[in-house]
Amino acid sequence: MYLISLLGNLLIILAVSCDPHLHTPMYFFLSNLSFADICMSTTTIPKMLVNIQTQNQSITYSGCLTQMCFVMVFPFLENFLLTVMAYDRYVAICHPLRYSLIMNPQNCGLLIIFSLLLSILNALLLSLTALWLSFCQDLEIPHFFCELAQVVKLTCSDTHINDLLLYLVGSIFGVVPLSGIVFSYTRIVSSVLRMPSAGAKLKAFSTCGSHLSFISLFYGTSFGVYISSILTGSSRKTAVASVMYIVVSQMMNPFIYSLRNRDMKGALRKLISGKPSFLW
Repeated sequence: MYLISLLGNLLIILAVSCDPHLHTPMYFFLSNLSFADICMSTTTIPKMLVNIQTQNQSITYSGCLTQMCFVMVFPFLENFLLTVMAYDRYVAICHPLRYSLIMNPQNCGLLIIFSLLLSILNALLLSLTALWLSFCQDLEIPHFFCELAQVVKLTCSDTHINDLLLYLVGSIFGVVPLSGIVFSYTRIVSSVLRMPSAGAKLKAFSTCGSHLSFISLFYGTSFGVYISSILTGSSRKTAVASVMYIVVSQMMNPFIYSLRNRDMKGALRKLISGKPSFLW
């Protein structure tokens, strides 16, 4: 599954880079989403596979903190990227005449940089609070990788500040981007329904289909992890849900966009056949 995720997302990045027809904001954001998928999977899965192969489940304290930070950076980044992609579709459908002005290359680059910086700051804030924690015994995390919520449960320190920050940041940077996505698609649906042509409606909805599919998968697995950690006392179920969240959505992203998008299928076909558009 890791190799499929790695290869699929790399193919999307290469296809977007090599085909001039895909040098648009939508595919620029998609290639960044694929990059975030690769990083998110690589943060956890290789170490997990090494542990399984060597039958040695240990990780250093500094390694755990580092992994914990990156485990938060890339989901935050994906969250923001999905919101930016929803905004891109909103501008394209609701304000088509101003699209090239609003979504110019400079603004697209700034949106990516802002999303990345915000993700890093949030992850650092939450990770640095873990440095305050003290542990009374050797730690055995009931998980496949280091996750802040699991580490906090094992401390013998007062965790009120950690819990408060975790829920506050999780709520703000979970609810606000999702609200932006819902707002964007509410306006999109309203605009599409006012279109007189059935063909125009179908075309408008088709450009959003892949994005909506990935949003459903991303937030579905995210909420599944959150709900399972709250409602079930089983660390095994929480660990399985987290692996689904870390592995499955990243693996499915290339399939969602390549199978549902005609331009992407064409670019991938040219890339695999060894005839990328920039050579023509």
